[in-house]
Amino acid sequence: MFLSKKLKAIYVAGDYVMTNIAWLLFNVVRLSLDDINTGNASLFQFYQLKFVWIGQIAFPLLMMFLYYESGYYRTILGKSRVNELFQTLFTTLVGTIVIFLIALINDVTHRRSIDYEMIGALWILMFGCVYLFRLCVTTITAGNIHKRKWGFDTLIVGTPESASKLKDKLDSMTRSMGFRIVGFVNPCDDMKAAESTLPVYQLDQIENIVKQHDISRLIVIPHRSGQQSTIDLLNALITLGLPIYVTPLMQHLITSRPRFFNVAGEPLINITETSASDSTLSIKRTLDIIVSVLAIVVCIPLFIVIAIAIKCDSKGPVLYFQERIGYLKKPFKIIKFRTMTVNAEAHGPTLSSQGDNRITKVGHFLRKYRLDELPQFWNVLVGEMSLVGPRPEREFYIKQIIKQAPYYSLLHQIRPGITSWGMVKYGYATDVEGMIERLKYDIIYMENISVIVDLKILIYTVNTVITGKGV
Repeated sequence: MFLSKKLKAIYVAGDYVMTNIAWLLFNVVRLSLDDINTGNASLFQFYQLKFVWIGQIAFPLLMMFLYYESGYYRTILGKSRVNELFQTLFTTLVGTIVIFLIALINDVTHRRSIDYEMIGALWILMFGCVYLFRLCVTTITAGNIHKRKWGFDTLIVGTPESASKLKDKLDSMTRSMGFRIVGFVNPCDDMKAAESTLPVYQLDQIENIVKQHDISRLIVIPHRSGQQSTIDLLNALITLGLPIYVTPLMQHLITSRPRFFNVAGEPLINITETSASDSTLSIKRTLDIIVSVLAIVVCIPLFIVIAIAIKCDSKGPVLYFQERIGYLKKPFKIIKFRTMTVNAEAHGPTLSSQGDNRITKVGHFLRKYRLDELPQFWNVLVGEMSLVGPRPEREFYIKQIIKQAPYYSLLHQIRPGITSWGMVKYGYATDVEGMIERLKYDIIYMENISVIVDLKILIYTVNTVITGKGV
């Protein structure tokens, strides 16, 4: 974890410094090419112009934003140098076009060839400077991992015999995949611990072992009792919030599209990552922040009106807080406008249904137009939720769902949402069977996450709100 944070800081600092150098070099080229507008000015004299030094400050910051949006800083260790090449090429091209449209379009010369040369020079300089630095850091990092100087403390979950075989296989590779095996976890309680050169822990110890030894990855071998036991094992491990790798033989147990970790090494599959690209997830989070801030500000008058209506309609607080299970199975308090009478669940969790007498008059109106969900923009802003994503459920119902649909745990790979494709297509669920039916839409959404898909879901949600089809 420390190594990852340190490398991230190096990448961020290096990108910023190299982008500044690229912009400085571009201004040197700009001076030499655009002699009509700049005359015989020196670089020092050129930088005394207000628009020049403002550009030296602003445009590197703009590029840093684009680097973040490209998802480059999401995956620090184990970067692919091929992907890095094309990612840097594309990001710097987008940055060049944006900078041209913002600033350079007003600085064109009377010779079109020079304009093209300046645009090309800016792209080449930004790509060359940034990629050279990135390539050096990534190559050094990969070399240290392959030579086993750096690694990720890993536990293999499987019987000691099968775990030892996999460890020997990983250790025998000429180029390490980065797994530093520090122990085994035996998922079979009825088996005696076999002799092993590494510690063998029982499954009920794993949470403490992960914390004590700072474990960063898990490799799971199929359970000897069969498919259902393996699924139960995966469901138990996903709560730890660590990357979980399985063998291709277990691929049929996973409903989501798997992401391969390493093409050259042992074909292990990471089942805790979605198929969405890093850039998609970064853009999605940025939009979540922007939209939630705007929504909170714009809706303040509406919040006041709703609060007054709730207080006049029934006794009790305006807001309702309820624990839900979110990203990586972490609990959080979801915020809603109260739509039911106080102590509506005094006898335990109960889903609402048609004609539910616990729902107040104002509450029925709020539910019909989904206005009770508006306070969740705060959940989105602080990172507990997203605008679009599977609806978060209570642990009470999750346990029931998993008994019939164990793959529900896969939904915890992404942030839950205010709205979802399941809500658009199915609506509110009145029982566990309805939740399972809605689940299939959320699983499909996970495999098709994109800004465009989110936009479509938001448009359908707005239509639901306007037409009052929320109930």
